[in-house]
Amino acid sequence: MSHYHHQSVPRGALIGAATIMALTIVLAVTARRSRLAEHTDIAAPPIESVEVRFEDRSDGSIAVLDATTGRELTEVAPRSNNFIRGVLRGMFRGRKLESLGRDGVFRLAREADGHLTLEDAEIGRRIDLDSFGPTNSAAFATLLVAGRGAP
Repeated sequence: MSHYHHQSVPRGALIGAATIMALTIVLAVTARRSRLAEHTDIAAPPIESVEVRFEDRSDGSIAVLDATTGRELTEVAPRSNNFIRGVLRGMFRGRKLESLGRDGVFRLAREADGHLTLEDAEIGRRIDLDSFGPTNSAAFATLLVAGRGAP
């Protein structure tokens, strides 16, 4: 004893639903393209930047070196600054995937919009450090301050 009830959806409702779906797709594509256009513009130069290299030391510390002169700007103490260590692990993992060594040069910069970024131009990776919160980006900000004294 099965019952079959013929149910139909009004044609106007189907047309309305299809119109809403099409409009949503058009708006999403338009928004995406306008954001891509923003990011493809020539970027403003950073307010300040420093080119650095990172070197592991036998005691577990990380030396932050001026990439041009090789002078030590500061040191990340052993078992400290886990955010810095985590970001660097990710950057070096990217370098390893590209078959590049650990001696890469990174640009730490305060961009014109105020964001702090770390970039490895060789692999084309740029991290907006402010997206991890003010406490975490402050750890890298201290490295930028240390680089100000570089000749």
